[in-house]
Amino acid sequence: MSAPAPPPIIIIKKKGGHGGHHGGAWKVAYADFVTAMMALFIVLWLLNSSVEVQKAVAGYFRDPRGSGKKMGSAFGGTGESVTVDRKNLNQLKDKLQQAMKETPKFDKIKNNVEMTVTGEGLRIELLESEGGTFFDSGQAKPTETAKKLLVELAQQLGNMPNSVLIEGHTDSKPYGTGSNDYSNWELSADRANAARKVMQENGLKDNQVAQIRGYADQQLRMPDKPEDPHNRRISIIVRYTDADAPVSKDEKEGKEGKEGKSPEGKPAESKGEPAKPAAAPKAAGH
Repeated sequence: MSAPAPPPIIIIKKKGGHGGHHGGAWKVAYADFVTAMMALFIVLWLLNSSVEVQKAVAGYFRDPRGSGKKMGSAFGGTGESVTVDRKNLNQLKDKLQQAMKETPKFDKIKNNVEMTVTGEGLRIELLESEGGTFFDSGQAKPTETAKKLLVELAQQLGNMPNSVLIEGHTDSKPYGTGSNDYSNWELSADRANAARKVMQENGLKDNQVAQIRGYADQQLRMPDKPEDPHNRRISIIVRYTDADAPVSKDEKEGKEGKEGKSPEGKPAESKGEPAKPAAAPKAAGH
């Protein structure tokens, strides 16, 4: 009897592998994580930033192409910057003070420049000294010091939509020989108009100047010292926006500047060019 045949040898081969292709899903998840972390850091940075920076960033996302009203990063930014109203007028004051410090030799004239927040807006006053800091005695042409300061102000204010008023004031010293042909009424208005020309040539928009005012010595800064040189000054007023501005008495009563003086005896006011009053009560200071 023959021996039984040996059982067949079965060899099982298992194929190795990674169970199929996983793709790049992990890359998408990692990118989402990095994006979320970046957004978190931006939010934390914004929470610790100033209000101006927050407004600038918000303005960009509202209008990324800049086709609407631009929101600059500061009052001196490009385009029409932050509208000046009662809430942020003090910020404008600080901005202008910082900008004027960059004017050459500002340390010598810093006591001759004052800024105050009034019911009409931000009032910037260039106060004269005995020797004539901004205008030589009896002259309507600004000095080089005045021009440099006016240029700096024009470049800052020209970025804003707010209108500007420019006033001229004198002391109570008689002008020249006392001729009625040219008195301190004309001198104060001419100085204000000369300041307007310098500012409009260096950044202030043509339609930004609302009025030019010449007061002679009718609004002395130091009434107890009518001949003090500080009474001779140029005042630049940055008005509140129309929606926030109080209505002045002159605006209520109409354009009275055409007659030279208002019924209350106020000096003439005009847009762009100074108006001469019908009659000056006296030939006042210079």
